[in-house]
Amino acid sequence: MSLVPEELQYTKDHEWARVEGGIATVGVTDHAQRELGDIVFVELPKVGAKVEAGQSFGTIEAVKTVAELYAPVAGTVTEVNATLAGDAGVINQDPYGKGWILKVAVDAATGSELMSAAEYKKLI
Repeated sequence: MSLVPEELQYTKDHEWARVEGGIATVGVTDHAQRELGDIVFVELPKVGAKVEAGQSFGTIEAVKTVAELYAPVAGTVTEVNATLAGDAGVINQDPYGKGWILKVAVDAATGSELMSAAEYKKLI
């Protein structure tokens, strides 16, 4: 069974967001990393790039597939996880911690499409 932390919010596309002080830390869920298998590469946007909720901001590549990454919130990328450039597999090991993908300064009117942990558990 996949780990679904209660304090996070989720998308139907299996991304998570932790919003603190107007900054959303974003990653892929434990369920997603299990489905993908061994993750070998993550295409990240540049710091300063605008992302739109529900729109693709990059890709995640595993041994068996490549999948789109979708922004759970709209805003401006403030930071990307540089560790992933050298070791994308950290997502498999710690999807909710060291395997975070990017941080976004959230636009004021965003986030209504996000699911609670209970809603996400029903989806998966």
